[in-house]
Amino acid sequence: MPGEDAPASVSLDRLFELAEVLGAMMARGVAERGLTTARAGLLWALLHDGPMTQRALAARLRVTPRNVTGLLDALQAEELVTREAHPTDRRATLVSLSSKGRTVTAALRGGRDSMADELFGDMPTSQLEAFQGGLEVVIERLRAMG
Repeated sequence: MPGEDAPASVSLDRLFELAEVLGAMMARGVAERGLTTARAGLLWALLHDGPMTQRALAARLRVTPRNVTGLLDALQAEELVTREAHPTDRRATLVSLSSKGRTVTAALRGGRDSMADELFGDMPTSQLEAFQGGLEVVIERLRAMG
């Protein structure tokens, strides 16, 4: 029927809207902690994957090693990360969260957990599982596209 969008098009429109709303909320949340989204992403990677080399961080974040160096310089100046010689590769530098960095990432995780509970806490398990399954399909297809 003229003027009606196909369900797939409506779903994509909703995903774009979701990305916009979540992106703005994330930017606001990390800014409240004195971070940029990129710096928060680096801290989050260290929280989840543990200490790693700068090269591994660049690959994990899908950015250039030079970009990681700039992010790390700023985070180290704020005492959120530490750099030290790699124990087995003398050419590599190992990056870790500092004590202050662990405090900041704990606050980020707490905010994430609170938001998850607010959004999904009362959703029936079957509905939440269907939602997660749909998201997995969409994420895999998007990764394959690009």
